[in-house]
Amino acid sequence: METRAGRPPLSLLAILLAAVGIAPLLTYGLSATSDLIISDLGISTAQFGLLATMCFACAAIGNAVFGRFADRQPDRTLLLLVFGLAALGLLLAAIPGGYVLLLAASAVAGIAQSFPNGVTNRILAERVPADYRIGWIGVKQSGVQASQLVASLGFPVLAAWIGWHGASAIGAVVAAVLAVLAVRAISTFPLLPAEPRPAQPVAAGATAVQAPSTRFVIVALAVFGFVNGMGVQATNVYLPLFAVRELGFSLVLGGLTAAVAGAIGVSARVGWGRMMSRGVAAPKLLLLLAIMATCGAVAFLAAGATGYAALLWLAVALHGSSALGVSVVLMAGLLRSVPAGSMGSATGWVSAGQFGGFTIGPLAMGALIGSPGGFAAGWTAVALTYLTCVALALYLVLRRRPSTSRN
Repeated sequence: METRAGRPPLSLLAILLAAVGIAPLLTYGLSATSDLIISDLGISTAQFGLLATMCFACAAIGNAVFGRFADRQPDRTLLLLVFGLAALGLLLAAIPGGYVLLLAASAVAGIAQSFPNGVTNRILAERVPADYRIGWIGVKQSGVQASQLVASLGFPVLAAWIGWHGASAIGAVVAAVLAVLAVRAISTFPLLPAEPRPAQPVAAGATAVQAPSTRFVIVALAVFGFVNGMGVQATNVYLPLFAVRELGFSLVLGGLTAAVAGAIGVSARVGWGRMMSRGVAAPKLLLLLAIMATCGAVAFLAAGATGYAALLWLAVALHGSSALGVSVVLMAGLLRSVPAGSMGSATGWVSAGQFGGFTIGPLAMGALIGSPGGFAAGWTAVALTYLTCVALALYLVLRRRPSTSRN
């Protein structure tokens, strides 16, 4: 029998949202001020892309290596690691030590992203009543896009006032304050009584669907996350620079493009999470998101070819509502299939897949932008990446064949 409890406090949801969103703050802030940083440090676009590559490579390795470690650590310890490492990365970026120190800051920020998905998924599984879990995944995963929104608006404005080093310092203070609040608060939310995993009900007259194994679910979600991740961060990291250099936007307006994508991404993740909570199958939703993301990449390509700002904003909207929404589907799929005691390691592998894609995407995009093909070559590669996601999602949809057994 499923334990039914009242609505959990929204302050717990706020902790989950902040834990997911704090670690990416540095990467999004650097992206929003990319043109200024490239000029200030005298680096190339490929070298700038290496900052994101360093961050996501460390995150990918961390998620793969620390998954079992996370399963054995209390929630307070993991939250302290998330916020503490994020604050340290921002603090290092605040020091005018040149490109190498900024690379180190990005590495620390990447390690900080080794733990948020695992610990927040476990908190959902162990402290939040079942009726709210899937819906809350959409909200807490929107923390990444909330971070993108805040950084894309805040960093350019602060950089115009106190420089991008000063903007990073303020981010470090915010992360430190949130660390204290989150670690103090989590102990006030008790664990729920242990409950058996219920069998998935089948509606009367419906055809049963063969349930995939837990191992297959983890591998499939990790592979999809890897491919989608390449396109996501290739776009996120270079979107403001594309707007500034190819369409003549100002630094603040260029940052606004990423902010709008983040704002749309917040709403999209909440919306896709609600659809998942109503029972929509993950493969079908992944197929829809992959098709939309492909259309967005084509719109970016068209915006660069024509110089029409309207096409850029259309591309931003498609990017925010589709590719940025994939994470919530991946995490909801895990929550449906994996026991709470293995959530850290399972989430670690899927997140490692995503961050592996995040690692390759900016590096490849930077190299393409620096080639004779420029941004046109980059957006073409992004479109092909999302077409691969379409093929993967279509395979997963077709694999969910009806069971031959009848009752």
